[in-house]
Amino acid sequence: MPKLTPPVNKDDHIQGSPNARITLVEYGDFQCPNCGMAYPIIKNIQAEFGKILRFVFRHFPLTNAHPMALPAAIASEAAARQRRFWDMHDMIFEQQPALNSYALISFAMELGLNITQFKMDLQDKLLDEIVESHFESGVRSGVNGTPSFYINGYKYNGGNDHDSLYMAIEENMQPA
Repeated sequence: MPKLTPPVNKDDHIQGSPNARITLVEYGDFQCPNCGMAYPIIKNIQAEFGKILRFVFRHFPLTNAHPMALPAAIASEAAARQRRFWDMHDMIFEQQPALNSYALISFAMELGLNITQFKMDLQDKLLDEIVESHFESGVRSGVNGTPSFYINGYKYNGGNDHDSLYMAIEENMQPA
């Protein structure tokens, strides 16, 4: 079973307690329809498991199929510089059908970001490198499509529906 490489660390985008019993990592693509369908499922699972679950998002833009995936990933990283990664993450998925380069600026405005700073950050090659490092870690971890999930460091190969993910997480809570 493929293992998450590298493990979750301080450079990741994390929601939830660092001491959570379960860590769910998603390698996702902001323009991927399957990731869009998984988004509300993950939100529900986070609400259901509460403090025992932490959620991590890593970028895996499939640029050949989704031309806006990389710009959206970079926009989320630009928002992260203003401590608004998760707000941008959520907005992009919630507005996925409207995703285009103009929408990303509009989302930033709607979130109340400093637009001058946001636009400058969009041009910063360091953000490209962050997204590329996520992608490379996905390749090393055995990601072969999006969304790909890892539960407590191991690749999850079940369905992306609520019940399948919920049961897999619950199984990982049982003592070995």
